[in-house]
Amino acid sequence: MENVQQRNSRRTLVGMVVSDKMDKTIVVEVVNYKRSKFRKVVKVSKRYKVHDENNECEIGDRVEIAETRHLSKDKFFRLVRIVEKKK
Repeated sequence: MENVQQRNSRRTLVGMVVSDKMDKTIVVEVVNYKRSKFRKVVKVSKRYKVHDENNECEIGDRVEIAETRHLSKDKFFRLVRIVEKKK
């Protein structure tokens, strides 16, 4: 019998890069739409600091990010792939 540890599935999100000024860190804005109490659709956005090991992202890129362990005080996502480069 092998004792293989199963990793839990990590949360993945898709968003837009809004800042790349830091070294190995980008800021990604993820937009969701929620229905309010009065049935109006409201745009809700949240920004996450994301680890970008090779500094390959630029402002305007669409990226996929995944949850990971804390890498710093407020950085707990990592870059999975670049979905679409800036035009």
